[in-house]
Parts: sequence; structure tokens; C-alpha cells
Amino acid sequence: MAASNTIRILDGNTFVVSEDTGDIEATPSEPTGLFSLDMRFLSKWVLTVNGERLNALSYDDLQYYEARFFLVPGMATHYIDAKLSIIRERAVGGSFRESLTILNHDEKAVDLEIRMDAGADFADLFQVKDEVLNKKGETYAEAEADKLRLGYRRGNFRRETVISASRPARYDRNGFAWTLHLEPNEQWETSIDVQTHAVGPGGRDLRMGLRAHGTERLALQHDLEQWIAKAPKVNSEHGRVASTYRRSLIDLAALRFSPLSLGGQTLPAAGLPWFMTMFGRDSILTCLQVLPFAPEMSKTTLRILAALQGTRFDDFRDEDPGRILHEMRYGETAAFEEQPHSPYYGSVDATPLFIVLLDEYEKWSGDVALVKELERECRAALKWIDDYADLVGNGYIWYERRNSDTGLENQCWKDSWDSLSYSDGTLPPFPRATCEVQGYAYDAKTRAARMAREFWDDPAYADQLEREAAELKERFNRDWWVADGGFYALGLDPNGRQCDVLSSNIGHLLWSGIVREDRAAQIAAHLVGPRLFSGWGVRTLAEGEVRYNPIGYHNGTIWPFDNSFVAWGLRRYGFAEEAATIASGILDAARYFDGRLPEAFGGYPRELTKFPVEYPTACSPQAWSTGAPLLLIRTMLGLEPHEGHLAVDPQLPVGMGRIEVLDIPGRWGRVDAFARGRLDLEHQAGS
Repeated sequence: MAASNTIRILDGNTFVVSEDTGDIEATPSEPTGLFSLDMRFLSKWVLTVNGERLNALSYDDLQYYEARFFLVPGMATHYIDAKLSIIRERAVGGSFRESLTILNHDEKAVDLEIRMDAGADFADLFQVKDEVLNKKGETYAEAEADKLRLGYRRGNFRRETVISASRPARYDRNGFAWTLHLEPNEQWETSIDVQTHAVGPGGRDLRMGLRAHGTERLALQHDLEQWIAKAPKVNSEHGRVASTYRRSLIDLAALRFSPLSLGGQTLPAAGLPWFMTMFGRDSILTCLQVLPFAPEMSKTTLRILAALQGTRFDDFRDEDPGRILHEMRYGETAAFEEQPHSPYYGSVDATPLFIVLLDEYEKWSGDVALVKELERECRAALKWIDDYADLVGNGYIWYERRNSDTGLENQCWKDSWDSLSYSDGTLPPFPRATCEVQGYAYDAKTRAARMAREFWDDPAYADQLEREAAELKERFNRDWWVADGGFYALGLDPNGRQCDVLSSNIGHLLWSGIVREDRAAQIAAHLVGPRLFSGWGVRTLAEGEVRYNPIGYHNGTIWPFDNSFVAWGLRRYGFAEEAATIASGILDAARYFDGRLPEAFGGYPRELTKFPVEYPTACSPQAWSTGAPLLLIRTMLGLEPHEGHLAVDPQLPVGMGRIEVLDIPGRWGRVDAFARGRLDLEHQAGS
């Protein structure tokens, strides 16, 4: 990830990461630049005045899609008495636009040479992430009378960056410039348009539906206002809840991504900078988190994932019939099959979670038509669980990549190489199974049974699914229980040996409902006990395990999204106080990140650090971290659809005060929910 003083603006799949002066000087290993469709369209964007770089006085990232930089010539000193100031304003909205304003504060006229050095390495995002820039095509730069064209071609694959300015400039292959004469107190302005083009066969631009020149900012501003106005209103006596909610709502708007095939409909991209695209697991879990606040995202996500559901056996893409995709990319490495992400199917949780989301969405929305529309896809997903995912033949979902070169080794949400281990720290062989995925499968079958009985007119299939779910629950509680630890194993190896470590995954088991009632109290105690709970949140791996590391990606850090589902699971089994404890810790942590929870942060004990320690390469904003506060609000208020109505059963942390959520959308129309204090469970719901 880029340094912490970088400035980021984004609009879905298009984003800019720059220095605090607005300059971009990217290296092959740095995610700075202008990116779109998984490729870097600007790697150099450096402004100079009379050959001199500029110094930042201040900057404002006004909205997620725009920023303003206030600059002066020369290096920073204790005292700056600049006679010249420069303002850079930029916005993204499918394209990239920057305006320059030069102000002469001197008592005499000045002559200036204003230059913007521009360049594009057209690095694929995978190449930047892997720190290997191995371009096999040809880059070109063409200076025309009124524009600079930077391009890359490799066979029929072509990408171009076209730069033009509102005031006539001198263009060359390395940038463009103006020669100015400014009288005292005179100012000069120009705007620069940077258009990104993905050119397909026959010269057709694959980027459809971009906003017209000059309309980006107004369109984005109007869209954001409409987005916020449509969402429920959250007010609270404790300021952190309302401010964090608003930050999350805005970041969710920023992460909305419209794939080329959707014609303007959006779903959540996973996170900046590495994951600004469609992910099956991430998009589904984010939709579950935000259902009470932005339900329309679920419908779009379900439809696009259904349309791209696996239909064949493809070892390169780890594709099977009925399998839901893991990741979709549009860059060069995917186009030339140097990476399998076109799309790639290497996750084992997206498929059962697809069914879970469809059922939960119907419970909130009453959208029976979508449940009927996606019946075939649901049945195919259930068939995948039974026929293709059970690699060992014992009734569980397993994974082992068939693409041994570029496929993912671990295909669960904890997908780093060392995230699954035995208690002695050694890694298990393949195939592997993780506990939470079995819970997702149980939940999927239970929910699919409801849909089969109520909407698909197939009670026999519903009975079969309920029988299979009950058998899975019994089998799971026998094979995965670590008796001497009082928790469920993180995983199993193909010989049935347990990965007997204590992890946050047990909270997902509560959420899925697969935990036996007589064991739930032990699981809850672990989740808020000192080995897992840091005071800020639940660690991914418990303190004391051999591979525990408070800044290990999946081996001791705290993931806000993970905690939101853990809290939801605790509420499901009646542990409202424990859920409130986790919600309070995560919302406290959000305050230190200005309301924007990162992908992950350190698992150090709260009393040791006094503040949450940043994880150095965490994505921010990230979709399921953005969704975490929304799910925590739902969990604290106990918002659940019940027999066509919204049930409210609040349990707030100590000191939270009053919270109200107004205009919660659903099949019931729009209702309000109120709660005051942890011990005072008064609440009200009304239209």
C-alpha cells in the first residue's frame, strides 16, 4: 500500500492515488497513479513552475471523488513568504479532470513556465501488486496539436490515455506546458481532461456509459446527495455512531462499481487499491451487512453473480458447474490468461453465501420474483456443494486448487498462505476444509428449504434439504469439536485431523446456526475472552497459538468485517451483551481512523497501545469494513425481519446513549427504530 500521506479519490473502478502535492511519480511496485479497469493509465503527473517542484500548504479531499491542493513554489521552510500560489482541483467520474489556478501575489509582473510531465506505464494491477512490471506489448506517446495520446498495444488489446487542456498548450511526448505573463494580482486558470480508453476489436471503446466532459462533478454530487437522502437516517447521543455511519455510507457510495455488462447498475467493489472490482465473497458479505440501509445492492449483486455462475469444468479458472465466481478482472494479465481472473472461481464460500443472501434479501424486501428468477442458479449452487465441493467424500466442503501456477492456495476468506495450521504451527496438506464454510453450507440448505417450500412449489425438495442440513449439523458437531479446548477446530485435513487452533471463525459458526445450543455459551466466552478479544475487537487467531502475531494478516489482526458477523452470530444465540461489547470496541476503534475502518488493524491488547495500531498494507476504504458499522448498528438494535414485519430488540453498550434509525426500508414500507441505554430496552417501531 502507498504511504499514509497519499491522497486518494475514487469512483468505483476508477481511482487516483497521489502525493499530498497532487503529483504522481509511480514505481512498478507502488499503487500510485490513475487506475481504471485494473490498469494504470497515468504513472507520472508532475507539476512544475519555472522548473521547480511545488510544496504543499494544505489539501482537502472534499468528497470521495474530488480533492483540492494548495501549493507554493520551493521547498518547505519554517517561514514561507510566497509571491505565487497554485491551486490544483481534481475529480474522477469515469474520467479524470484537473483544474489549475495560478495566482500572482507580487507587486510586479512575473513570467512563468508552467509544465506538467505526464507518462503512463500501463501496468496491470497484478503486476504492481507482485512488483513485477513485465510488459509484452508496445507503449507509445503521440503529441498532437491539441492533445497528448499515451497508449499501449498488444495484439487486439489496446489502452489509451488522452490528455487535453482548455487553454492551448505545447504538447510533447513527455507532457505539456504553457508560457505565462501575469500582472500583479492577476490569476490564470485552465482545466485538463484525462480520458481513459479501453479499445477493443474494430476500435470500439469498451468503456460504455461514461459521463460527458464537464458533467462528472455535478453528476457525482447529485448522485451522492440522492444516495444519502435515500438511506435511513442515524442519530445518536454518542457522536461516534452517527459520524461513523455517515462515513460508511459515503465510502459505500464511492465503492459502487458498475461492471461492463451491467449497463449502469452497481455492486460493491471490494477495496482500494488492490480490489477495485467484483468479488463474489466480498460483494455478498457486504450486501448482507448493508441490507437495512441499501437493499438495492443485493439485487444487482445476486443477478450478476448468477449470470456468471460456473457452467463447465475449467482447471485454469478452478471453475465447476454451479460455482459462484471469486474475482473478475479486466486488465492485461487476465485478458491474456496470465492470470485466471476472467473470471476466477477459486473460493469455496461464495457459493453457499449466494443462497444465504438471496433468502435474506427476500425476507427484507419481499422480492419473491427474484427468488423465482434465480431458482435454477440456486439449485445448481446446491448441487455444487454436494457433488463437486466434497473432494474427500465425507459430506464437507473442501478445496484444492487445480491451477497450481496462479490459482489461490487457500480458498476461504482467510486466504493467505499460512492462515490454516495445526496447534503446533505446521500447515496441513490439501485438500483442506475450514469450519465456517460448513456453517455457511448448513445455513444455505436451511434457507433454500424455505425458498423451495414457499416459492418454488417443491415441498419434497424442501424436506430433503432440511434432512441434509440436520445431518450436516450433527456430523459437524461430532468431527470438528476440540473437546479439551471447548471450541471448534479452524479446519480439517483430508485424514480428518483437526487444525485445533482457536480462531475468530467460531463466531461465523454462531451466525450460521450450526453450533449446538449446549456449546454456544463456551463459544461466546471464548469470543470475548482475553485470548481472542483485544478490547478493540476479536483477533483472527487467539493469543498463545504458535502462529499468533498481532500484525499477522490472518493470524492475529482484527478485521472489522469479521467482528460484525461475530457480533451478529452472538445475537442469534442470545448473547446480546457480548455482541454489544464487540460492537463498542469496533466503533471505538473507528474514531481513530476518522470513522473509516480499514481492512484490518493490529491485535495488540487495548491497554498496551491505547489506540488501534494500523496494519501497514490494509486496504482503505474496503467494502466489508465499510459495511461493518452498519451491521453492528443492526445488531445492537436487534433489527430482524419477522413474519413480514421488522422486529426491534435493542441491547446497547454502556455509555452509548440513545440511538435512532429512521426510515428503515423493507417489505413493511419504512419504519423507525429507537433505543436508549444498555439496560433500558425501550424501543419503538412505527411507520
